[in-house]
Amino acid sequence: MSGRRHTHTVADESETDGVATPLVTAAQHGDRAAFAELYRRYSGMVRTIARRRLRPDEVSDAVQEAFFRAWRRLKTLRNTAAFGRWIATITRNVVCDAERERSSPAATPEQEPRKPDTQYDEMQARVVLSALRSLPKAYRTTLTLRLLQGMTAPEIADRTGLSPASVRVNLHRGMKLLRHQLERGTTRTRCA
Repeated sequence: MSGRRHTHTVADESETDGVATPLVTAAQHGDRAAFAELYRRYSGMVRTIARRRLRPDEVSDAVQEAFFRAWRRLKTLRNTAAFGRWIATITRNVVCDAERERSSPAATPEQEPRKPDTQYDEMQARVVLSALRSLPKAYRTTLTLRLLQGMTAPEIADRTGLSPASVRVNLHRGMKLLRHQLERGTTRTRCA
């Protein structure tokens, strides 16, 4: 054994990536079951990377986003044996994006205390509901179940028949679109 110190990481490329190569190839050809197996094998590593720098409530969204980006870009991966390193890099980018979004000025209004104003709260609730109703049905349904009925992603999956991964994607994209709609509406209101 050499004097080099070897520390085992969650995804030791020599052990996992060679085995993953046929799965990556199958997933690149549209095999969703192969990609689901890649998710099963690598989600722990992705979660560990996200946990290092994100708040606990942000980790699941980061894992979901990392695999969503990987699925979208999978055909661009030329060295299928490098999937572990590749998904780790994608995850680090997702984490950086989440940190950047969290520290942006748009993310800080909740830190400013404000006096309770029932009329203002009711007006805001109407604006949010209106924005929610304007979303595509898939996003509207999952967000309504999550935000208005307080259901978890697995409960939404059971109720709608969607896969848990689809629910997470719909929640993530839907929230992003809802934020965009609300920011746009707030801008219009201020300018009017």
